[in-house]
Amino acid sequence: MMRKPLDFLEKAFIAIALLLHSGGPLNVILSGGFSQGDKQIAEPDFGLTRNLFLLTYLIVGLLLAIRWRKVVYILQRDRFIWIILALVLFSYFWSEIPKATLSRSISFTGSTLLGIYFATRYTLKQQLNMLGWTFALIIGLSLVYAVLLPKYGIMGGVHAGAWRGIYTHKNNFGKIMTLSSAVFMLLLLDKPKAKFWVASGLGLSFMLLLLSTSRGALVNVLAMWAVIAACRLFRLQYHLLVISLGTIAIVGGTISAWVVSNLETIVVDILGKDMTFTGRTTLWLSIIDVIKERPWLGYGYQAFWNGLEGPSAPVIRAEGWLTPDAHNGFLDLVLQLGLVGLFVFLIGYIFNFFYYLKCLRNTSGIEFIWPLPFLIFMILSNLPETSLMRANDFFWVLYVAIALSRLMPSEPVQPQTEETDSFESVIPLQLRPTSAQ
Repeated sequence: MMRKPLDFLEKAFIAIALLLHSGGPLNVILSGGFSQGDKQIAEPDFGLTRNLFLLTYLIVGLLLAIRWRKVVYILQRDRFIWIILALVLFSYFWSEIPKATLSRSISFTGSTLLGIYFATRYTLKQQLNMLGWTFALIIGLSLVYAVLLPKYGIMGGVHAGAWRGIYTHKNNFGKIMTLSSAVFMLLLLDKPKAKFWVASGLGLSFMLLLLSTSRGALVNVLAMWAVIAACRLFRLQYHLLVISLGTIAIVGGTISAWVVSNLETIVVDILGKDMTFTGRTTLWLSIIDVIKERPWLGYGYQAFWNGLEGPSAPVIRAEGWLTPDAHNGFLDLVLQLGLVGLFVFLIGYIFNFFYYLKCLRNTSGIEFIWPLPFLIFMILSNLPETSLMRANDFFWVLYVAIALSRLMPSEPVQPQTEETDSFESVIPLQLRPTSAQ
């Protein structure tokens, strides 16, 4: 009798925890609706958000203790996540700002624990469903903020009129809506009975992405949809797969050649950037110079960027503007944990990518497609911005969950049938994805 209410409370907690890790909905209110370009009167106090994170870590710790056997099982099988976590924690001893590293490494550990819990408690399919509910909550709250509380839901300053929903910046909103669009696209392929609601989620996600005016997010969502389509093709029978891959190679090569020959037009006229990507390329060159001074272990986790008071001072003086990060997740990772940290992350990433690529040929479940567009999104989103291995971060939680889900005991995957997948019912038998081998 008590199990269903407890399951509901557990799922509600996870949805709220993911919502909090995504950066909403409190920070934009606590900042007073501050927008880039506004004059900031006083430094906002995010103490309430920090306390909620601490409460989240406590609850997650208790839930993990209840299921300690699965946690021990994961501990015995994983390597890369734990090495990364160890590097983050031990970087305190070589950090340029030890106090900041200690505080943020605790937050990073808490976010990692949430990812572990997500992986050990729910299957990939359940995770995808949970993300659908979480993004539905984000969409609903974002519409409320923008329509009823426009001071918070719509930006002023230099980005006046751009929607930001429950987030402090339109680019954060655009990234979240990019993932939301991919999740609802996959759910649409998997849930014909809930087609109206899932299609509504997809449509609203894309509409809000456009209202954010984030052109980088628009490029990323098109890329993720293309990856989902390619994953579906990858499940075709081998002779059809070869034809499809050949066609993709020809089309992709043609598009790449066109992009290279029209790069300036795309960057300047379509994306609205200059050829330095709004000063990013010169910033990256300055960062490479300071990386050379401490290449192997970096300056400590989250201990480089501290304005003119930290090791970031030479970069800021050289560039002439107060940048909060490297605007590139991989350069920021090297700044914090050196080439050692980057190497460990990339090796783990490659293992995960090829594992799930192999799964495409051996499974028919739509949930096994989800990791690949997400992993590719991690690369794309970290080229112009930093969202890699940040403390209290939504994307790190999902990466940990995906990385560890492959280590959980596998469950038998039932091949899809015409009764369970109405989309495949209209596809000729010889063109349907292969069943489990």
